[in-house]
This record gives sequence, structure tokens and C-alpha cells, in this order.
Amino acid sequence: MTRPEVSLAFISPTGATVAVDSLTAVLLPTITAVTLLVLIFAVAEKTQPEARFHGLMLVFAAAVILTVSSNSLPSLLAGWEIMGATSYALIGFHWRQPATMPAGFVAFTVTRAADLGLYAAAGAAIAGGVGWKLSDLAAAPSPWVHVIAAGVLIAGLGKAAQLPFSFWLSRAMEGPSPVSALLHSAAMVAMGAYLLLRLEPLLQVTGWAGPTAAWVGAATTIVLGVIALAQKDLKQLLAASTAAQLGFVILAAGIGATAGGTAQLIGHAATKALLFLGAGAWLTATGTKQLKALRGVARTWPLLGVLFLFGAVSLAGLPPFALWWTKDAVLAGALAASPALYTAGLIGAALSAAYSAKMIATVWAKPHPPERKLAEDKLWDAEKRGTRAVPPTVLAPMIVLAGGAALLGILAIPGVSTPFRALLGASSQPESTVPELVASAVIAATTVALVFWRGIPRIPGGVTWFGLERMAAITVAEPTLRLAGALYRFDRKLDATVDGSFATLNYTAMVIQRLDRVVDRTIDRGAGGVRGLGARVRGLQTGKISDYYAFAAVVTVGAVLLLIVVR
Repeated sequence: MTRPEVSLAFISPTGATVAVDSLTAVLLPTITAVTLLVLIFAVAEKTQPEARFHGLMLVFAAAVILTVSSNSLPSLLAGWEIMGATSYALIGFHWRQPATMPAGFVAFTVTRAADLGLYAAAGAAIAGGVGWKLSDLAAAPSPWVHVIAAGVLIAGLGKAAQLPFSFWLSRAMEGPSPVSALLHSAAMVAMGAYLLLRLEPLLQVTGWAGPTAAWVGAATTIVLGVIALAQKDLKQLLAASTAAQLGFVILAAGIGATAGGTAQLIGHAATKALLFLGAGAWLTATGTKQLKALRGVARTWPLLGVLFLFGAVSLAGLPPFALWWTKDAVLAGALAASPALYTAGLIGAALSAAYSAKMIATVWAKPHPPERKLAEDKLWDAEKRGTRAVPPTVLAPMIVLAGGAALLGILAIPGVSTPFRALLGASSQPESTVPELVASAVIAATTVALVFWRGIPRIPGGVTWFGLERMAAITVAEPTLRLAGALYRFDRKLDATVDGSFATLNYTAMVIQRLDRVVDRTIDRGAGGVRGLGARVRGLQTGKISDYYAFAAVVTVGAVLLLIVVR
């Protein structure tokens, strides 16, 4: 079977190449479908200004498509760069609001700092002589292969908002809800996980990059899961859960479970897009996204509540929804690789069930007594003026996404997923077993029950994401700014020194110039005197013997007189 491929000259005749291979073939429909549904939602919500919003969203989506279809470094970097630039514009879309531009700046600078790893990888690939092709990077000689793997790992972790880069995802919540829905589901954040899935052979060949990715992913599922539990803002909870859920994909890339990781990426795309659109619809209707103000809101708009429930149940990992199957496919690979990784994955899965249960318990809470309900209603319109309505057209794309959240687990069902695994060349990778599926389902169900029964205890520091942004500022941003300030001051001193040296040299040159003029005048006058004297002396040279005798007589008389005077 021939698959489409396009090559463009970039330094070499085939430097920039895009192609559709197995991984691209399953991700492209996901990206385009989610993008279409999010844009339909945005049209129904009347996101303004329409031209700028939809233009940026389409450029952003095109960059994501270029990224996922690239099989060479130049085309990958082109898509990566455009995606980052447009994400900054989309997060700061409402640029007149004070918080949006700083938020966009934080997200942009953090991801850009991590993106430097991809440039380091490209440089190492050239130095190692392996060329531009992504499939050839694993064949790079040592030590270049380790530099390439480190660069790719940093770039992927940064874009996927894994530890220690996770905090930028919190700031990205300042963007419009459709932006959050696309950015956190099938685009941008997902592309970091995609990059590591794509270059999984490179991670494995180094011997260290694979295990590092796996443990960072496992740690992120736990730490960001705890952070999600602590949130009081619905979009912040969903943001933290995005990093946590993509931690499973990073874990899968690290252990070589590409089939489970890809299935998790696709199932999460539908689930998270659904949840973010639901949160956006409630934000438009009520004017707030604070969980305290959204108590029982699903009972006010039941159809929206049911659709949101589909997404939350899938996120919780409850059967038979998508993420139950896909998460267990990843955990099966983790169990084969390391019991410790499997245990960490189970903890992350339990936390997924806990923060999902928190959302369900909040939005489906029974109404309080009238006086309490009146107090809660006063919390509406805290962030903007709510419309108090959810248009039916807003629900249409959410219904499709709810179907995906329910059914996409077919990509990871043991036995049923065989064609999908064969397409990805992953037929030999471990599959989840019935006992493993039952165990994860029991853990998820027990966790949900405990949350409904006991609630969520207060988690100190969780609301502020455990100060991850502050730690990054202290350890990276502030030292960098101090270094920049020191270099600036050194440059100013160097400029002053150069300027002072120039002034001294200029003054010295002026003095020398004046002295030169004095010397010139003195020499000129001396030369004039000599010429005058010469002219007079020439007058004595008449050629007559009588004149010479007269001159000699005068000289003799003068000499005699001198002798007489001296004596």
C-alpha cells in the first residue's frame, strides 16, 4: 500500500518531509474531528471577534497537522514553531483583560525554553551525521544519540506539561473555553506526548531516556492528580488532570507500550474536549467556573449535565468507558516493565477516579435549602455576565464527543484491538488481562464511592499547584534575570570604557595634530630663512677675482679687529 509523502528541499533535496504513516493515520482523524467539533461549539457560543478567533484556530490546527505528519526535523520544527506562536495568541486572545497576556507569556516562555531541546537535538543529528529523518535518529553514534534523546525528551515533556514544566498549563486557562478544549485534548499538549511516542525507538536505544520518561510520566500522574484534587476552579481541575492523564502516555512511550499510549492519547482527546466544552458552556451560562458556585448546576441543565457525566466517568476510569480500557493497556505494559511503575500507575488511576468523582459530586449535588441556594446563586457572574442559557447548538458537538468518550476504548480492548495494534506494528506488546481490568475497575469504583461518602480533605498548597511556578521562578527565571542584569551592567561598563578610551585617544590625536602644525610652521619658517640666506650668499658668488679679493680683505680686517678687541 502506497502512503502519501511530500518532500521539499531544505539544505538537502529532501530536507523537509511530510508523510502519513501508521501513527499519523490514526491521529490525523482525531485532530481534525476534535478541531471541527470545537469550532462548531465556538460558533454556537458566538466567540468574538469571530474572524481573528477562527483564523488563529485554523492556523493553530494546521500547525498541529503539520507536526503530526512530519517525518523529518525541518518540517517538525516548522509545525512546532507555528503551533507555539499561535498558542500564545490564543491564550492571550482577550488581550484587554489584565491577566491574559501575562498568562500567555508564561505559557509561551516555558514551552519555548523546553523547545530549545529540539534545536539541540537537530544540531546533534547534523553533527552525528544521521541527517534529518526522524526514523534515523536512533542510529546516531554515541555521544550524539544521547544529546538527541535528551533534547527530544525535554521538548516533549515541556510541551506535554509534565513535571517540572506543568505549571504553564494552569496559566493557559485564561484563554477562551474552546481554546482550552482544543489545546488540552488533541493539540499542543498532546503533541508533546505524540513526539515521545513517535521517537520511542530513540528513547529505548539510549538505555536511560526511556526509563526517565516513564518515571517522569508516572510522577506527573500522581503529583498533578493530587493538585487536581485540591482545585476549587473547574477549569484548573481539568488543566491539572490533563497533565496527569498525559503522564500515562509519557509512561507508555518510556516503556515502549506505543499501542496503549496511542489509544490513551485518542481516548483522552475526546474525553477532555467534552469536559472542557461542558465547563465552557457553564461558564457562559453562569458567569463562573468556581466549583462552589457550580454546585448542582447539572440539575439546572440536565442534558449538559449528562454529557459532562459521560466525560467525567470516562476520566475516572470506570467501565466500560474509553479511558478504563486505554489506561489499563498502558498499565499492562508498565506491569511487564516494572512492578513499581505499575504501582505508581495504579495510584495515578485512583487519583483520576478521585478528582473525577469530585467534579461529579459537585455538579450533580442536590439543591441546598433556599437560603443556601440563594447565597450560591450570588456567586454567579463572578467572572463575567452569565447568559443563564445553554443553546441546543452548543450540545451537538458534545454529543459526538460523549460517544467518543464511551466507545473509543475499543482501541484497547484485548482481542478486539488487534487490527489497531497491527497497524501500529505493536502486536507483540503486552495487553491487559481480565484480572488487571477488574482490579483497576474496583480501585476506581471504590475511590469514587469514598469521595461521595467522605469528600475530599483539604490539600495545603494544592490550589497553587504546590508553588511549581514560584519554584521555577526562583531556580531558573530569577537567576537568569540576575545574569542578564550582570551582563547588562558589564556591557555598560565596557561601553563606558570604550567610550572613555575613544575620548582619550581623540584628545591625544588633537594634541599631536596641534604639535604637528607647530613643527610644520617652525620647519617652514626655518626653511624660508635658509632660502633667504642662500639667496644672499648666492649674490656674493659673482665669478670676479676682484670681488673675491675684496671679500678676503674685509674678512682679514674683521679678524684683526676681533683679535685686537679680544686682547
